Amino acid sequence: MTASVFINRELSLLAFHRRVFAQSEDEAIPLLERFRFLCIAASNLDEFYEVRVAGLKKQVAVGADAPGPDGMAPWSVLAEISDQVHALVDDIHRVLLGELIPALNREGVFMKRSFEWSTEDEAFLRRFFLEDVLPVLSPLRLDPSHPFPRVMNKVLHILVVLSGDDAFGRAEGGLAVVPAPRTLPRLIRLPGRDGTYVFAYLSSVIKAFAGELFPGMKVDGCFPFRVTRNSDLELHGDDDLLNVIESELPGRRFGDEVRLEVDHRCPHSAVQVLLQQFGLNEDDCYRMEAPVNMQRLSQLVDDVDRPDLKYPPFTGHLPRVLERENDLFEILRRQDVLLHHPYQSFAPVTELVRQAAHDPKTVAIKQTLYRTDSDSALVEALIDAAQAGKAVTVLVELKARFDEATNIQVAEKLQDAGAQVVYGVVNLKTHAKMLMVVRREEDGLRHYVHLGTGNYNAKTARLYTDYGLLSSDPALGRDLQKLFLELTSFGRVPELEKVIQAPFHLHDFLLKRIGIEAENARAGRPARVRAKMNALVEPKVITALYDARQAGVDVELLVRGACCLRPGVPGRSEGITVRSVVGRLLEHSRVFCFENGGDPEVYLGSADWMDRNLFRRVETAFPIEDPTLRARVVEEMDLLFRQDRGAWVLQGDGGYRRCGTKGEAAQDILMGQADSARIFGQPREAASSMRSSSRPHR
Repeated sequence: MTASVFINRELSLLAFHRRVFAQSEDEAIPLLERFRFLCIAASNLDEFYEVRVAGLKKQVAVGADAPGPDGMAPWSVLAEISDQVHALVDDIHRVLLGELIPALNREGVFMKRSFEWSTEDEAFLRRFFLEDVLPVLSPLRLDPSHPFPRVMNKVLHILVVLSGDDAFGRAEGGLAVVPAPRTLPRLIRLPGRDGTYVFAYLSSVIKAFAGELFPGMKVDGCFPFRVTRNSDLELHGDDDLLNVIESELPGRRFGDEVRLEVDHRCPHSAVQVLLQQFGLNEDDCYRMEAPVNMQRLSQLVDDVDRPDLKYPPFTGHLPRVLERENDLFEILRRQDVLLHHPYQSFAPVTELVRQAAHDPKTVAIKQTLYRTDSDSALVEALIDAAQAGKAVTVLVELKARFDEATNIQVAEKLQDAGAQVVYGVVNLKTHAKMLMVVRREEDGLRHYVHLGTGNYNAKTARLYTDYGLLSSDPALGRDLQKLFLELTSFGRVPELEKVIQAPFHLHDFLLKRIGIEAENARAGRPARVRAKMNALVEPKVITALYDARQAGVDVELLVRGACCLRPGVPGRSEGITVRSVVGRLLEHSRVFCFENGGDPEVYLGSADWMDRNLFRRVETAFPIEDPTLRARVVEEMDLLFRQDRGAWVLQGDGGYRRCGTKGEAAQDILMGQADSARIFGQPREAASSMRSSSRPHR
């Protein structure tokens, strides 16, 4: 197979960041939300450099030049990234300075630079600087006895050019560096504005009053800069995982430098000093017309109380029966419940744990936690359960990137309460979303389970689209019991009945199911693969999709981010459709639909179709067997494929074409239908009867 059949993963991910940026250009989106999207695009680029670019630079540093499946060597990918990101940064500046700031000004929202301050503004900001900023600043003069300081990852710094005599009579001038601690706000609101919002940039305030930091010397220039560093933790050995991660976390602030952002007015000679200091070259340097720390400006959206400039508020629907009926266990004995967040509230998931904590029949609760909110009500319910004497076991994944510190705190709180906390497998991340409550009932022990596509995080459940299945299906209960046993004892579990697990079976399962669709197509039976995920990267799965398409299978994909499948390749991928939906909510659910000869099968899961998910993580995929709930998932997938607003289609050259900006977005339609969605499955006996009469076409 030729290399041109695959798209480079990093460039495909960069194309996603450009689609997010495009939201800031969409005049149909409320103004402050456009500003938020611009800040999100900047934040996405930060992580892209901290992880993806850092990884490529490490490959180049050790001389790894073998091309990947796409045929590109690491050095050539880095060169293309630099070209594309420089163009994207130019576009960010164009939209911010040429569109958004003027539009905000027309709405009475101002972010003023120092030359725009009034006399009253300057007086207020001088007091603010002297009382609130100056005491926390530590300017560092550079000379032979004071070498360049360690610059923390993504922290705003000011490079100051000085002249004149210092306090010790030395007429050397030179340079100084002023770090701006993260404890300082990046926007300072000015008082006394009738109906308007006026802010000053922290960088402008420090620059305006920098003379106070260097008494008796002349400040010839102040130039903000920021360094991005490699932030991927490297974990080695078999030592205690908690101790290893705790010891590695501080080093993240001072990993290898991968990018320099600097004020575009900074003199060339000073930029060269910075590049030399950080071991970077011109390709790694971004001269910023906008503030160098744009993602921190997102506080503007929260600080400005203008509902007319934001999305209309939306609260996830909580079905009345869940409000009326206090006993979730009774509901789940009768039927399954399928929630689609944030259209339906995340509250029932937390409520299940809360009820279990206070339920005399509950004997055990077991759960995985990958990313959760620091003040999680669900964690508090687990703590209550442990303190009430329930056997609480929680697998906390300490290796969840950028959430390691939060997860350590959560683990310690749970341990202090008496819960049994485990940290998973050293060389694998436990990414599966599983919760199990064990109750002793009249007819013996019964398992109540929750399986999801997203994290146990109430905050992101309001921003990300994810499915969660609540059930008392005995087979699912037995499967989760085996999986939790495997994760705590590391013993080999017997074959699972319904749940498909990575890293052992999921990859083979996907290849087999795609192959069955190809067999059905060749036999003249209905054949289609529809799948939704965050990323599609794994070469064997992509090859299987190509082969299925050549056999006549309809292949329709919703891939939010990186997609290495290249559509439209003659003799391989003509007719494969790949869409990406970018909107108010972050599309996060993983849904796998197989036509199965006219008797569709639907699976939900925690795994994207990537090497890391299929081979280096503990993941789960699980069937939606209830006919009512399965039909609902299929209908919601249809809607995402049918609506154009917010959708993009992948082209053969790796670029994306916008489907359209008219009409209603699928996410808005689902918000409108939230209170009428079919979240309850059929009564368990009826659903079981219908399932037993259905046989897959294999």
